[in-house]
Amino acid sequence: MAGRRRPATTATAPRIGAAAALGYLAGTLPSADIASRLASGGATDLRLVGSTNPGAANAIKQLGPRWGYGVLAADVAKGAAGSIGGRLLAGSAGAHVGGTAAVVGHCFPVWTGFRGGKGVAASAGQCLATFPAYTPIDLTVAAVTASSRRWKQRAFAATAVASAVWVLAGLVWWRRDWPNGWGPSPGPGLPLAAAASSAVILCKFAGAARRSVGSAAAPSSTSTEPGCP
Repeated sequence: MAGRRRPATTATAPRIGAAAALGYLAGTLPSADIASRLASGGATDLRLVGSTNPGAANAIKQLGPRWGYGVLAADVAKGAAGSIGGRLLAGSAGAHVGGTAAVVGHCFPVWTGFRGGKGVAASAGQCLATFPAYTPIDLTVAAVTASSRRWKQRAFAATAVASAVWVLAGLVWWRRDWPNGWGPSPGPGLPLAAAASSAVILCKFAGAARRSVGSAAAPSSTSTEPGCP
C-alpha cells in the first residue's frame, strides 16, 4: 500500500532499550547552556533569569534572537536525532521510543539535576522525524496559539489543545493507514508516543504554572525543583 515501508530493523527488547538510551542522551545535550556560555561568557544562567526556563523562548529574550533561534534549532534537532537514531537501532518502534526519550532527556537532563526545558521544540523534532505528515498541521496549531494573546496567556491550555490534536491525529493516521511521508508506517506507536511526550510536556508546563503562582506569592524565592508538581 502507498506510504508503507518495511521496517529496516527488528525491534527486540535490547534494541528498544538502546533506542531509549540514545534518545535520552540526545535530549540531554545542553543547547541552551552552551548558547548562554558562548553569548555571555557564562554571565547569564537561563535558569535564573527571565522565565527561568532553559529553552528557546527565554534564550531569545535574554540572549537575543540569533542565539535564541539557534537554541530552537538545536532542540528540534535533538528530538529528530533521537527518533532517527532509534529507528536505525530498532525500526519504527525504536523511532517512537527514541523520540519520546529525547523529549524526556530535554525536560529532565541528569547532568543538570533534571532541570531542563519544557520539551516543545524537542517534540517538534520528534514529530518531524516520526510523523512528517502531521508536521504542517502541528505548525499551524502552533502559529495560531502563538499569535493569539488569549492563548499566549493560557500556555498550559494552549499546550493541552496542541497535544490533544497531535494524539488524535496519530490515532487517525494509524486507524486509516494514511501515508506518512518519510516517517515510519502508521501504527499504534504513533499516538502512544504522542501521548507519552505530551504527558511529559504538560507535566513541565503544570510545574511552571505552579511555581509562577508561588513566585507571585513570594517574589524573593527561587525554585530549584525539576519541574512537575
